[in-house]
Amino acid sequence: MPVTLKEVAERAGVSRSAVSRTFTDGASVSDKMRRKVEKAARDLGYSPNALASSLTTGRTKLIGLISNNFHNPIFLEVFDLFTRALQDRGLRPLLVNLSDETDPQASVRMLRQYSVDGAVVASSTLPPGFSKAFRDAGVPVVHSFGRYSSTPQVHVVGIDNVECGRMAARTLVARGYRKIAFLGGPESATSTQDRYSGFFSELGAHRGLTTSYSFADAYSFDAGRREMLRLLRAAPAEAYFCGDDVLSIGALSAIADSGLSVPEDIGIIGLNDMEMARWENINLTTIHQPIRQIVTSSIELMVAMLDEPDRYPEARIFPCSIVERGTLRPLC
Repeated sequence: MPVTLKEVAERAGVSRSAVSRTFTDGASVSDKMRRKVEKAARDLGYSPNALASSLTTGRTKLIGLISNNFHNPIFLEVFDLFTRALQDRGLRPLLVNLSDETDPQASVRMLRQYSVDGAVVASSTLPPGFSKAFRDAGVPVVHSFGRYSSTPQVHVVGIDNVECGRMAARTLVARGYRKIAFLGGPESATSTQDRYSGFFSELGAHRGLTTSYSFADAYSFDAGRREMLRLLRAAPAEAYFCGDDVLSIGALSAIADSGLSVPEDIGIIGLNDMEMARWENINLTTIHQPIRQIVTSSIELMVAMLDEPDRYPEARIFPCSIVERGTLRPLC
C-alpha cells in the first residue's frame, strides 16, 4: 500500500496540514518544519499525490500540448523538447492529437475535462481559430509555430514564413536557376500561404524567370514524393523550394527513382533543418528554423501566464538562416 500523508505526519510528529503545506508550492512553513517532514517522507518513501494536491491548490499543473501533424518527423523533435522542458518546470504535458479535428469548441471541451492549467498549440497548420477558442474559454494559450501578426490575439511564437519564402527565392536566383518552382504543403495552411507569398514576391523582382507552383496534400514524405513524381512526368523545373524538409525528402526520393540526380539535374531547398536533413544520404540544403528557441520561449510565456492570465498577447518571432549542404548547385 502507498504511504499516506497521515503516516508521514505521525512519523514527523506534526499535523497533516503541516505535511500538506510542506509539499504545496508557495505555502508557508518554517525551515525546521520542512526538514522534519521531508526526512519523515524520505524514511517512509512517501511521494505527494499530484491529484490530491490539485484539489488543494486549484491547479493541476497539466499543460495541453496540442498538434495535428503526427506524420511529420519534425514533431518528434518538437514534442521531445516540449515535454522535457515542461517537466523541468514542474509541469505535466498532456499530449493531444487533433489530426482529424475541425471544431475548435470540441477541442476546448476535451481539454477542460482534464482541468488543464494552460494549452500550447504546436502547429503551423491549425487555423488561428483554435488558439482563439482556448483564449475565449479562459484557458491560457500559446500558439507555437503560429502565424506572425503585429497585433496578435493570442501569444504567438514562431518565424516569419513570408521572409523564409523570400530567403529561399534569393538563394535559388543567386545560384543561377531560371526555371523555379514552389512545392508547398496543404494550400489551406497559413504556413504554406505565407511561404508561397514571400517566395513569389521576391521572384517577381527578378526578370527572365519561369515560375510555377503546386501543393502537396500534407506535410509528409509520401505527399512530397507523390507530388514530385507527378511533376516529373511533365516538364520539371530546375529547382524547387519545398514547403518543409519532409516534403523535400519525399521529393528527393521521387527524383532518384526517376533516374535524375540532385543537384546536377534538379535543385532542392527545404525548410526546418530537421535532424534527418543532416543525414549523409540526404544532405539537404535548407532553411534553419530555431525550434529549440521557439519551444523555450513558448514555455516562458506559458509559465508567465499561469501567474498573470490577463497578460497582453505578444508575438515573438525568431530569425532563420540558410544551411548549405548538397542539394543545390554552387553560387554562380
